[in-house]
Amino acid sequence: MAAYVYMIRCANGSLYTGWTTDLKRRLAQHQAGTGAKFTRGFKAVEMVYFEEVSSREDALKREYVLKHLKKARKEELVRCFTGKLQKIT
Repeated sequence: MAAYVYMIRCANGSLYTGWTTDLKRRLAQHQAGTGAKFTRGFKAVEMVYFEEVSSREDALKREYVLKHLKKARKEELVRCFTGKLQKIT
């Protein structure tokens, strides 16, 4: 089953990184305040990056890597992201 690793921009400019099997549903959860504790405190604004991977295990591994990047590198990934992201809100 395909899974996704994603980054969401929060109202304070921070980036939240997570994984899911349904991008649209997960963004809606974050925006409704029912997602991660972090995005409840720093309102989720928009999804700015995602990658599709082949399994939950791969998503967890990639999430770990992305969460340990410095903010500047995460911002670079977001800037370079030209992929499939359409307005999903």
